[in-house]
Amino acid sequence: MNRKTEIRIRHWVFIDDIKFFGPVRYELLEHIAKTGSISKAASAMGLSYKKAWAMVDAMNTSGSSPYIIPQKGGTHAGGTVLTETGKKVMEAYKNFNEKLLEIVKAEKELLSVI
Repeated sequence: MNRKTEIRIRHWVFIDDIKFFGPVRYELLEHIAKTGSISKAASAMGLSYKKAWAMVDAMNTSGSSPYIIPQKGGTHAGGTVLTETGKKVMEAYKNFNEKLLEIVKAEKELLSVI
């Protein structure tokens, strides 16, 4: 019998036992970086603007410093910019995720006995 067996992992960073940062917030920051807009990022992910804004607000409030800075509109409309902290968090999370995936790939023994 041929079966596809794999190990999948998901991980989050908790602050005071509250889920703070994980795959969805990483993806949200990624879309904000690409589009310059919380609204467009939310739309691309199938999230409501309210939900996306709540995540951004939580990151900005609970993080070491703000991750994004909304910019007021004007003649060219507003936008959203990732801060250096936001970029560093994304890079660190991405690197950590890649390391975990390498460990999982190396665990062929577990898959062979299942």
